Amino acid sequence: MTTLLLSLILALAQAAVPGVRPLPAPLTVARWWDPPPTPYAAGHRGVDLSAPVGAELRAVGPGRVHYAGQVAGRGVLSITLPNGLRTTYEPVRPLVAEGEQVTAGQVVATLTAGSHCPAPCLHWGLLAGETYLNPLTLLPRPTPRLLPDPIPRSSPLHPARPAPEGSFSPAGV
Repeated sequence: MTTLLLSLILALAQAAVPGVRPLPAPLTVARWWDPPPTPYAAGHRGVDLSAPVGAELRAVGPGRVHYAGQVAGRGVLSITLPNGLRTTYEPVRPLVAEGEQVTAGQVVATLTAGSHCPAPCLHWGLLAGETYLNPLTLLPRPTPRLLPDPIPRSSPLHPARPAPEGSFSPAGV
């Protein structure tokens, strides 16, 4: 039942949020989401995205600033999206105030030093109530692209054509 509920929440998250990246492309994941088995166990409740100190951070969707301030000496920004999900960003210097409306793609903070990564990074989180979710699910899925076959089909080297008799064929090895 829990899996079904989380799957439904993730599907709704993708449908309701336009999927703006918090940092410019390409995103480089320094540490992946690794949810804990229980609420109080060790785990990684977000993703770490490599970025230089001073990088501009964007709201991944429209919403209202839930919190902008310090937590344990680090700057934290939290934005509640229209579907009730909440995104979090740290360590940051917020450029918006609590209660302020933001738009998707709006610059809302700059990255500061003091992350838990060996190099500067943004810790980006996503919550549904008190449940942590993978924030990468908010991003649009890449569209697969088929590339043209570089070997013409008429070529004797094309894998769909049988090799001429007496020639080397990897399939015959």
